[in-house]
Amino acid sequence: MSEEKMYSIRVPASTANLGPGFDSIGLALSLYLTVDVYKSDKWEVIPVSKELEVFPRDESHYICKIAKKTASLYGKEMSPCKLYVTSDIPLTRGLGSSASAIVAGIELANVMCDLGLSQEEKVHLSSLEEGHPDNAGASVKGGLVVGEHNERETNLLSFKLPSIEIVALIPNYELYTEDSRNVLPSVLSYSESVKASAIANTFLAALLSGNWELAGKMMSEDRFHQPYRKKLVPHIEDTEEIAKQAGAFGVALSGAGPTVVCFSEKKHTENVRKALSEVFPEYESIKLEIDYDGSTVTAYSVESNGEIIQSK
Repeated sequence: MSEEKMYSIRVPASTANLGPGFDSIGLALSLYLTVDVYKSDKWEVIPVSKELEVFPRDESHYICKIAKKTASLYGKEMSPCKLYVTSDIPLTRGLGSSASAIVAGIELANVMCDLGLSQEEKVHLSSLEEGHPDNAGASVKGGLVVGEHNERETNLLSFKLPSIEIVALIPNYELYTEDSRNVLPSVLSYSESVKASAIANTFLAALLSGNWELAGKMMSEDRFHQPYRKKLVPHIEDTEEIAKQAGAFGVALSGAGPTVVCFSEKKHTENVRKALSEVFPEYESIKLEIDYDGSTVTAYSVESNGEIIQSK
């Protein structure tokens, strides 16, 4: 008897910080984690993408653990499933692979246990796991997200940037978030904090008003994290120079790195990608769109005639 597919969960990648928006600004990108959910009497995780073969194949898999934890928060118990997991989001490269897995687990619990979670609840639950709302919030809602998070609530807004595309320069080495966090200072002086916040505020206003030149300038003047992480990502300065010469208006470390993201108007994106691929042939240089759908779930049902019906 053929397997019965119940749901397909799709979650976008994300880039966080965008320079000065440390732990509060993120952007959903057109790379995806997909989890196809089938009926089963036991937990089983099947990695479709080769890069995912390093992860457990039973209920100790991260997505399963998040799903079970989410269900238990609402007094429910997850039924076992068979999951086929596909992803084109690079691992430990600063593109929100862990956040996408968290969101997938929450979406899995939501549909399997009929939790009826709102988008805001999904944002809060995923941000609790991440500790901040930029990656997870972008993966749930899509678009450019700006948010503040605490244990009680997560306040997050989403915006569109219709004329913008991203070129991601993805190195061939990993950088773990913990290692990248360890180089950050434990405190900033009052005056330095005020200056860093002013830069972040001006960046956001420039980005939302379409003042690309000013937005790019503020991206490069971040004082929260990029000055401390540059020693871990030595290619960022060359990337910024090359990308801007090719037409990008802004360049930033993606999350904790080592990926660097370059922002440009659509008419310049391919020039930026080509320029970076010529200088960094050993790295992957890809053009990405902004995802505006966020996480989606498609439900499947089998009619009496054997026809498979899908609905979102």
